Amino acid sequence: MDLRKYAAELLGSFLFFSIGYLSVGAAGAAGLTTALLVVPFSFGFGLLAAIFAFGHISGGHFNPAISIALAAVKRFEWKDVAPYVLVQLVGAALASLTLWTIAINQKGMTSNALKESGFAANGYGDHSPGSYALIACLITEVVMTAIFLIVIMGATDKRAPKGFAGVAIGLALTLIHLVSIPVTNTSVNPARSFGPALFVQGWALSQLWLFWVAPIVGGLIGAVVYQLMAGDSKEGEGLEPEALAYDA
Repeated sequence: MDLRKYAAELLGSFLFFSIGYLSVGAAGAAGLTTALLVVPFSFGFGLLAAIFAFGHISGGHFNPAISIALAAVKRFEWKDVAPYVLVQLVGAALASLTLWTIAINQKGMTSNALKESGFAANGYGDHSPGSYALIACLITEVVMTAIFLIVIMGATDKRAPKGFAGVAIGLALTLIHLVSIPVTNTSVNPARSFGPALFVQGWALSQLWLFWVAPIVGGLIGAVVYQLMAGDSKEGEGLEPEALAYDA
């Protein structure tokens, strides 16, 4: 068992989510317009940084939906799915704890006020930034995650240009956030939703199921669609370390 890849996946998840969560906290105080500009680039470039830092060690999933989808199309070992998901969740929880610790030490801030602010949590209905209904949020998360997986698998295919996968993946996540923040605050990643929900509790935990089901379903759809277009899985690498190496 190579513990280095699990450690890399944990640290990469913490790096990615820390940048994303902190940007939501900072932009939230400045209003929705600022959030729509700052948060997408923070999550996208945060993922890009994490991939370049740790992707050549762990493959740089940082997302349970990615690990599950790649395993389903035989581009990732099923035996590694549970450990990867576990460390991704730990990374998200630690990143949320970091944001909570910073925010709670702001003058006049209380835990109730932090929870009422939403604390970067994803939601639908009254907890959607644009008050979108459950069905709209479900469709958005499924479609956006499917698109994300198609980009990931295309960028890491052996036939794609080498060394640019992280850039394509990070920019794709940026675009996804630009489109879907008003709908769900953008998840496309169960671990991303898990971290803030631990601290907001209440409605965030009760709505968390959507941000597990929709990304996983969307990820499976995207992986299967790409597989059908690209052909034999042996022709691509999936999100494996070799596909992200600078000298591949």
